[in-house]
Amino acid sequence: MLPVRYPVLGLLPLFIAMTPAAQAEQADRASARGHEKELSEILVTADPLQRAAHDPVQPTEVIAGADLEDQRSTTIGESVARQTGVQSSYFGPGVGRPIIRGLDGARIQVLANGASGLDASAVSVDHATTVDPFLADQIEILKGPSTLFFGSGAIGGVVNVVDGRIPEQAEPGLRGRAELAGDSVANTRSGMARLDAGSERASLHVDVFERNSDDFDAPAGEISNSALHSRGGALGGSLFGARGFAGAAVSRFESRYGIPAGDDEGAEAVRIDMRQTRADTKAALDNPIPGIERALIKFSQNDYRHVELEGDEVGTRFDLDSHETRLEFTHAALGAWRGAFGAQFGARDLLAIGEEAFIPPTETSDWGVFAIERFSSGPFDLELGLRHDQQEVAAGALGDVRHHAQSASLSAAWRLGERWSLAAGFDHAERSPVAEELYADGPHIATAGFERGDPALDIETARQAELGLHYDGDGLHFKLSLYRNRFHDFIYLEETGTFEDELPLRQWSQADARFRGAEFELKSVLGDFSAGRFELRLFGDTVRGTLASGENLPRMAPQRLGADLNWDLSGWRARIGAVHYAEQDRVAAFESTTTGYTLIHAHVSYAFNVGGSEWEWFADGSNLGDRRAHVHTSFLKDVAPLPGRNLRTGLRLYF
Repeated sequence: MLPVRYPVLGLLPLFIAMTPAAQAEQADRASARGHEKELSEILVTADPLQRAAHDPVQPTEVIAGADLEDQRSTTIGESVARQTGVQSSYFGPGVGRPIIRGLDGARIQVLANGASGLDASAVSVDHATTVDPFLADQIEILKGPSTLFFGSGAIGGVVNVVDGRIPEQAEPGLRGRAELAGDSVANTRSGMARLDAGSERASLHVDVFERNSDDFDAPAGEISNSALHSRGGALGGSLFGARGFAGAAVSRFESRYGIPAGDDEGAEAVRIDMRQTRADTKAALDNPIPGIERALIKFSQNDYRHVELEGDEVGTRFDLDSHETRLEFTHAALGAWRGAFGAQFGARDLLAIGEEAFIPPTETSDWGVFAIERFSSGPFDLELGLRHDQQEVAAGALGDVRHHAQSASLSAAWRLGERWSLAAGFDHAERSPVAEELYADGPHIATAGFERGDPALDIETARQAELGLHYDGDGLHFKLSLYRNRFHDFIYLEETGTFEDELPLRQWSQADARFRGAEFELKSVLGDFSAGRFELRLFGDTVRGTLASGENLPRMAPQRLGADLNWDLSGWRARIGAVHYAEQDRVAAFESTTTGYTLIHAHVSYAFNVGGSEWEWFADGSNLGDRRAHVHTSFLKDVAPLPGRNLRTGLRLYF
């Protein structure tokens, strides 16, 4: 069990004291670690082929280095929300899952180092993820055909948090980082510390973090019951040989957060107490047999508990025991072809206890096999993928449901000279309905609704086509993507306009649907002068989701347009930007509209060396215009706005 109060504050002096002994060895290595401001080539670690992030064949985004430091937030959803095509759900400051191209929930996989998060965040919108971005080295976002690797639960996209808890490469020496920060909008106090030590044969990793905040301030006043307290840590290590490695890690995550009640002080206060302990193992072997370049195995096991408190009373308790095994094999090149194949096995035992448990006990087991092949010749790249999944959900007296899902993808890229490339992708993906969509039937006080599933729900099928244009020049980068996704038997939670047990009845339903959208990003170096280097980033995205019959789908993400101006000079770095969210008036039945708003943000930091260690002071401002902003994708949009004007400042140490 982690210490109860602020363990990181006590660890920081220890880290500082350790740095002089390591200065001589580490002085020349400060610029080679994860906090480096310019990262030349970033690999997508969730991809068995380990492709570069800028590969035009697959739509992929990677946040690392200075960008990650500037965008890192309390939740994984908010940490990736300024990427093209990505927004965040919102259930208060403690809950935010990624929404990718209008798709969320059970269609978005949130991974930790390429393995499932193994939490209950996809069960309901009020459940937080146990994958915390605070310790991330990089965050990877996969869209379109590239999600085939991860099964039907990734039909909408994948977000993978890489935190190095199981070291995969030998790095002799001692490295570490620490951070202390606080903010004004919720009196947040946060801290983290991380230490990595190793030799040519072994590495050890340890980390710990804690975050505490009070009820936050919004332009209209304080939002009651929005306080957050979370903490966690991990211990991991690996052994290395001439042909591979084997490692393991044990981690703990705890979070206590309230469901914001807006400015209604008489509303019933619901708080959630969540705890997860997980164990991960990973091993890789190079050239295990002729024809196989690399074999990788991952195993993760999870013990998760989640209690919904109504005042001092326990309303619902969720117990989730789950495990996942994943095998990946990369084969040797066959002429111009290279590829990977593998298998994935998992099981999930979900138990909801209490008078207001809205889902019965269920046991879910699944397995899948996949293969992907890539052909490269001159300016042309072609990629093919296939996957088969089987899922069985057992719900006791309610019966068992079994589904088979087939997925296939085809994508290609043509390099039109040295600068331009054109990409096209087509994929057919199927998703099996999950337990909560099938069997929910009861009041859920945290979401102020009565949810009802449908055991007759069938396989959901998506057929997506995408066209992309990319330009990579000296100081100028541009990409544009257009996509269309046709769903057969799309599963969604709709408002019925009726009530059950004095709560709004929400029904899991199924119908054909259409998604179409566009996203663009432009990055330009405006100049590198004696007064500093200036860069401009522009981005925008839009998605439209409707049923085939023409009605709007509920809680669709609004259009966005954003801009950032970046500057750096001699250790100083600054950014100012804004994101405009358009009015969302294309709403479903019984859904209210949301007015548009613009959020202004800024960042400034100064990095300096003391001996062999690097320090960085930073300050971040968010919602600087103090705008009242309601997130259309949130069930709380009419109750709790986003936090108001906020100043966050802190100090980081790298050694």
